Amino acid sequence: MRRYLRVLFVCTLLVFCSLLYIFNQLVSSLERADHRERAPRTRAVDTGLSGRAQDDRCGSDSVTHWEPYWRISRDVCPNHCVTDSAPRSAPQDPVQLAVVACGSRLEETLVMLKSAVLFSHRHLCFHIFSEDHLHAGFRQELESWPQRFRSTFSYSVYPIVFPSENAREWKRLFKPCASQRLFLPVDSVLYVDTDVLFLRPLEDVWSFLSRFNSSQVAAMSPEHEEPRIGWYNRFARHPYYGQTGVNSGVMLMNMTRIRHTLFKNDLAAVDLKWADLLMPLLHKYKLNITWGDQDLLNIIFHYNPESLLLMECLWNYRPDHCIYGSNCISAEHSGVYILHGNRGVYHDDKQPAFRAVYDAIKLFPLDGDPLRGLLLPLEEKLKSDHSYCGRSRLVFTKRLRQSVTELQEEQERSRPAEV
Repeated sequence: MRRYLRVLFVCTLLVFCSLLYIFNQLVSSLERADHRERAPRTRAVDTGLSGRAQDDRCGSDSVTHWEPYWRISRDVCPNHCVTDSAPRSAPQDPVQLAVVACGSRLEETLVMLKSAVLFSHRHLCFHIFSEDHLHAGFRQELESWPQRFRSTFSYSVYPIVFPSENAREWKRLFKPCASQRLFLPVDSVLYVDTDVLFLRPLEDVWSFLSRFNSSQVAAMSPEHEEPRIGWYNRFARHPYYGQTGVNSGVMLMNMTRIRHTLFKNDLAAVDLKWADLLMPLLHKYKLNITWGDQDLLNIIFHYNPESLLLMECLWNYRPDHCIYGSNCISAEHSGVYILHGNRGVYHDDKQPAFRAVYDAIKLFPLDGDPLRGLLLPLEEKLKSDHSYCGRSRLVFTKRLRQSVTELQEEQERSRPAEV
């Protein structure tokens, strides 16, 4: 008799636990449904490029919409990105480019900006976030560029500012100041690391904004093309996007959408806004993340894959795409569009092909002959590189040659006007 009573008690307990679980799931689903009903209304606030971008601005009044960060940043992020020598208006909306530079990254950042100015045909607007002691260096160098190029871009230099209550924690995450890119006080913007070089016009990657569907808030490229050498799928101790994760060194973002979107997550039963999601994610995964804010982005887009537009690897070509053999097929076909020299390869001899491209752009005078002063010396230099990346040397110059040709044609057209 006791045995039957015990079995009955266990069965009753199991039924009770099951009913409790079902009730909890029902409540959670109702809460999610309620938030998702409100989400379309918030996402409808911005379905594309901000209307404010129709004048020559580098910022917007919308930065006051994100609290509490914007309370401390609105006074140091001016609305207009202009200088005395910049035009008051441009034929098209300016392309917005953001970069975060700390430590010894002044020269590297200037070479990146130089590559953007060199090949682009649209007016550019630079948002440079850097430590205070670098501000004068940026202004002095940018103002010294030839007037023909100086008139094609505007810029603003901002201090590094994090949410005040967690500023120290954000600043120490991964590389110094890198997580500033999570808190950019702009609308739509292309963020790039300082070790990025543009080998085709900047506006071409900017055009991906027009390809965003109603749910997409950002565009990034995969961390790896080949899973057998992938980092995230082999070593990550946290969720990540897709099969091999994504790399945040080149990141096109509609920040207005990001601020208004409700993101699914593993922290709460309800969807959370960007500002409410970042710090709890950092606290939960702090001991498990290796690549700082890039890992946080991977976690977010793991749970919200519909919010990300995936770009091909030629828009973020790194040493990983060639050091073990070529594994970026799109670059083999069309050439590299954006070169990302992570791992410090621009400043050592481990990957000569990457350093050769960096040195070629760094040493090229902006008012020089791009064929004889840039492309031909680079092609000659690459011939002596017999590493795996060097064997793929054509990927480094295929699209660059077209960009140089376009630049030469532009110089020819401008000569009569100059005379």
